[in-house]
Amino acid sequence: MSIKLGAQLFTLRDYIKTYEDTEKTFAYLNSIGINVIQISGIGPIEPEKVAYLVDKYNMDVCVTHTSFDRMLAETETVVKEHKMMHCDTLGIGAMPDKYRDSEEGVREFIKLTDELGRKLRDLGAQFAYHNHSFEFRKVGEKRIIDMLIEDTDHDNFNFILDTYWVQHGGGNPVDYIEKIAGRMKVCHFKDYKIGDDFAPTFAEVGTGNLNLDACYRACRDTGVGYIVIEQDICEIDPRESMAISYENLKKIAERNKG
Repeated sequence: MSIKLGAQLFTLRDYIKTYEDTEKTFAYLNSIGINVIQISGIGPIEPEKVAYLVDKYNMDVCVTHTSFDRMLAETETVVKEHKMMHCDTLGIGAMPDKYRDSEEGVREFIKLTDELGRKLRDLGAQFAYHNHSFEFRKVGEKRIIDMLIEDTDHDNFNFILDTYWVQHGGGNPVDYIEKIAGRMKVCHFKDYKIGDDFAPTFAEVGTGNLNLDACYRACRDTGVGYIVIEQDICEIDPRESMAISYENLKKIAERNKG
């Protein structure tokens, strides 16, 4: 089965603040051929209204970024909201700051997510973690990313790997896609380039330095179901950026379909 391609709405966050703007954005995505989305950075809009737009525009919501505090405190309510959108995967954008600075903090986060992941599975959903580059720091004897991979329950802790942030942290995205084989439903494709000041920055998919063809093949070979485009900062209109990235991602998919 081929990987489904789509958009991480965080890229278009300025255009999904109200119900009316979100409807226009969904219509725009449909117009350029996208009906797979990750919901992040939206609203505030009532969940029922978001679910209505999801159905109206035939959107496949593969994952969200959801408040970790809400997941912990209102687990059943959050799962119900996701089921209205036909989504079974609840992601967080990053580990909250208070857990990042020590081995003890990371272990406390792992304990909380294990309990949360078990509860979500009982409710027919799953937990997924999106990385940045801070996870490539060591706390104690191990890097945070290795603790998250090696010291978590594979059934309760899944990943939304971000290709840019792995590279930014000094890792090889292909290696990490392979390391978490079987634990990733959705991968973020985000390209990486060196700017005029020689600092790394974001780029439209297919226009930067990452070997996204190899990343795609690794996703294909490890059973990833979805790839969504995310670009934190765009130098052009984010909607135009998304269209460029989507066309290039389709070409990557076509030449690496196996």
